[in-house]
Amino acid sequence: MLNIAVLVSGGGTNLQSIIDAAEAGEINGQIKVVISNKENAYGLERARKHNIEAVFENDEEKVIEILKEKEIDLVVMAGYLKIISPRFVNEYKNRMINIHPSLIPSFCGKGFYGKRVHQGVLDYGAKVTGATVHFVTEGADEGPIIMQEAVPVMQDDDADTLAARVLKVEHKILKKSVGLICDGKVKVDGRRVYINE
Repeated sequence: MLNIAVLVSGGGTNLQSIIDAAEAGEINGQIKVVISNKENAYGLERARKHNIEAVFENDEEKVIEILKEKEIDLVVMAGYLKIISPRFVNEYKNRMINIHPSLIPSFCGKGFYGKRVHQGVLDYGAKVTGATVHFVTEGADEGPIIMQEAVPVMQDDDADTLAARVLKVEHKILKKSVGLICDGKVKVDGRRVYINE
């Protein structure tokens, strides 16, 4: 069973999807700690409601110390809106994943987060968007892709309606990706990720 840490900055609905999957036995892992760089992030409250240690910490060195102390095997960035250092990335190389609300490599990277992603999709006139789970590397949203799922853009969509539909897919593919990693079914070779289901 893998020890999991989840990093959040906001409401933590993706965190909740992992908590629910772990409690339902869908994930062979245990969330040992939830860490947020925002003291009032609702994700911390979600953790406390499930008796998971919840920590507010904005200092990256201290975050790494906590992860080592808890013997964390997998770090999940679930709406963690903070750029991390190359040292942090290398410390958890191929053991840190992120969820992004678009089909990478579209509408990602610097400046593309939250509703800005969905507004970018609409402004561009894209017909399809989606969500991506990927390994974290030094470049923002540039890591090897684990899983993606497409979501159609409707003609009457605004950023909120599109975000709501994409979020359902985020929950689905994030918990599935975490489950596959916990089962040892994900292998990385360069930029390619192989899943052995």
